Amino acid sequence: MVERRVDKPWGCEVIWAETEEYAGKLLFIKKGHKLSLQYHEKKRESFVVDRGRLKFHWKEEGDSTLRAVVMVVGDHFDIPPGMVHRMEAIDDCCLIEVSTPELDDVVRLEDDYSRI
Repeated sequence: MVERRVDKPWGCEVIWAETEEYAGKLLFIKKGHKLSLQYHEKKRESFVVDRGRLKFHWKEEGDSTLRAVVMVVGDHFDIPPGMVHRMEAIDDCCLIEVSTPELDDVVRLEDDYSRI
């Protein structure tokens, strides 16, 4: 597979692996930007902070409370299907993400860039 870059309003993704079983991405998020508040119906993903600091927001399925934690280099999180979450860059940051292959499985609940 050839690596491909996908520009986003918050930065970009570099997809470095995409197979029928899994996908691997680098997420570069610009300081002060955040991804949409979202969940996935099928996709399971895990990430580790490789560079910078990140505020990670999440809530468990069925929970009404949105929690937040500041994550630094080496911190990691597993996101199962149905978990509402959002990533917000405190600094320019890079995340290494691995997931199941459903890259388009995104249900946006809120978005700063008016994406649907």
